[in-house]
Amino acid sequence: MLGELLLTAGVLVLLFVVWQMWVGDIIIDAQKNAEGAEVVQQWAQAPVPEPPPLVEEPDGTTYYEPPILPHPADAEKFAVMRIPRFGDDYIKDIAGGTTRARTLDHIGIGLYTQSKMPGEVGNFALAAHRTTWGKPFNKIDKLRLNDAIVIETPDGWYTYRFRTLEYVKPTRVDVLLDVPQMPELQTGERYITMTACSPLYSLAERIVAYGVFEGFQPRSEGPPASLAHVDVAPPSL
Repeated sequence: MLGELLLTAGVLVLLFVVWQMWVGDIIIDAQKNAEGAEVVQQWAQAPVPEPPPLVEEPDGTTYYEPPILPHPADAEKFAVMRIPRFGDDYIKDIAGGTTRARTLDHIGIGLYTQSKMPGEVGNFALAAHRTTWGKPFNKIDKLRLNDAIVIETPDGWYTYRFRTLEYVKPTRVDVLLDVPQMPELQTGERYITMTACSPLYSLAERIVAYGVFEGFQPRSEGPPASLAHVDVAPPSL
């Protein structure tokens, strides 16, 4: 009798783990994408903001000066992330702070306290889970050179381009510096840094993805070309 009870308890624990790590993740992931899509739809239906000033370079090229948002409060949503490499339906909320209880577990992607904002000179630094709670950065290791990482706000779209990945110890907080890992250097460039735990289901290391800013497109001009669909090859057998 005791053996049967222990066997039943073991099966129940296994089923819970399966639910938490796979089935639950699928449901939460879809829910988070739906929430992000709803926010994007609201922005699309709102009055179009005035575009920022145009800047002209000496060679005659022009670009929009990216508007800089105020730093959000803890757990305050302020933008969504869109990465075509992860699918057309990948639309994840970004909020202030990186605590599990308030941001990472319940909202998705968190902004480090010392981070710069989208389009600002320095390092726009983010964190998210690779497993559980919808795992927003689960496919971070699938990014390819020049993949678009698009941050959408009510004003428009900030496009970054992926450059490289690396794995570091959790103590390597210098990846969050204005110029990652280079405390003495100031380049005047705009970077994005995305961090998550590695390997999967472990806290031993951090996987870090870096990108560089490409440009800002105001909502008055419609979605940027960087949001174009990306064909993702099926996994090899």
